[in-house]
Amino acid sequence: MKSFVAQYAWLGGESCVADVRITTENSLIKSVETGAKPTRKDSRIEGVVIPGFVNSHSHAFHRALRGRTHGGSGLGDFWAWRTLMYQVANRLTPENYLALATATFAEMTLAGITTVGEFHYVHHQPNGKPYQDANEMGKVILESARRAGLRVALLDVAYLHAGLNGQELGAEQRRFNDSSIESWLERVDALGASTPMRSIGLAPHSVRAVHEAELSYIAKNRGNRVVHIHVSEQPAENESCRAATGRTPTQLLNDAHLLGSFTTAVHATHLDKRDIELLGQSRSFACFCPTTERDLADGIGRSDQLVGAGSPLCLGTDSHAIIDMFEEARAVESHQRLISNKRGVHRSGDLLAAATLHGASALGSKKHGLVAGANADFIAVDLDSVRLASFDPTNGAAHLVHGATASDVRDVWVGGEQIVKAREHKSLKKTTDALRNAIEAVL
Repeated sequence: MKSFVAQYAWLGGESCVADVRITTENSLIKSVETGAKPTRKDSRIEGVVIPGFVNSHSHAFHRALRGRTHGGSGLGDFWAWRTLMYQVANRLTPENYLALATATFAEMTLAGITTVGEFHYVHHQPNGKPYQDANEMGKVILESARRAGLRVALLDVAYLHAGLNGQELGAEQRRFNDSSIESWLERVDALGASTPMRSIGLAPHSVRAVHEAELSYIAKNRGNRVVHIHVSEQPAENESCRAATGRTPTQLLNDAHLLGSFTTAVHATHLDKRDIELLGQSRSFACFCPTTERDLADGIGRSDQLVGAGSPLCLGTDSHAIIDMFEEARAVESHQRLISNKRGVHRSGDLLAAATLHGASALGSKKHGLVAGANADFIAVDLDSVRLASFDPTNGAAHLVHGATASDVRDVWVGGEQIVKAREHKSLKKTTDALRNAIEAVL
């Protein structure tokens, strides 16, 4: 059993509480006590302790693209960017992907991320043939997370078609493809059962890549696994879906019985009124990835309307244009201010919850946060930062969301064990070198 006394802790809402004792046992939080007086048995944590960030949507290998898609052929739109992304995807091997994903996950832990949902679709060899172990690349992701020390939900992607009109996959997409929805699910089942540090979820890539009958098959055979899917990231997706089916992607998912509290609609950028109603009424999660959505010029989703309709909001760093969950939370509010000409669309405490509690729920966790019974995953934010000078605990959530950055994360614990100390990863001390070498190996 271990006990920590935090100078301040965010326990929900808009304020932070002083002198909070967090007692852990067997990787879980045993108790949380406010107004605690430190004893010699306690470890003192200076700064603000908050639950570990949950990165609900990640493509680890996209980290290699950061800064490399803003000139030449990378300019234009999402589809031009996608061409460059495919080039990197087809250079991945189990060996270089292990190095890249491990270093990327280590960067996440330095930013305070203690759980990642990895939307994984590079399954097979570049020629489309399975590896000897058909789950070789998925196991690379699981091992990368283990080495970096964070929890992972492997969201295994089904990617069967290149469009809604039966287009065949291109050569650059062959390694994403399983021969059928049945063989995809058989391969996913072979990944085995979940553990406290790893879980398996189902991820039909989009309605472009997985058609209605296949979506219905997933709904009937998902068991208790969560489902994540890209939804209406681009207007072109909506247009092609309406042309082929007479419905929007969200309406198609509803008819396939794939909406519910087990589902996360990733991006959910270009929705109509009925889409928002369906997601809200079903309590489906909406995962916004604002730094990626603005990097790719996707557009701004209506987070205000989704939350108002009943859809919980979670957040992801997606393409890792930036790995900073404070910025993801801040950007949700900033983007709404720009399109509404109003301030305070979302409360700061709700944005922190989106970056922590709701993300955990979207990945299938039953309990997250600084509460008894939750995983002992928490981070310390440094109040000696110039960005947080004159921190006011009464408005603590606002100070964190609108002032802090990933650079202010000083210490990180997962399962009660410290994996980042004084901004250094305890087992991957030369994270910058690891990232540099891993990225250069796939370019």
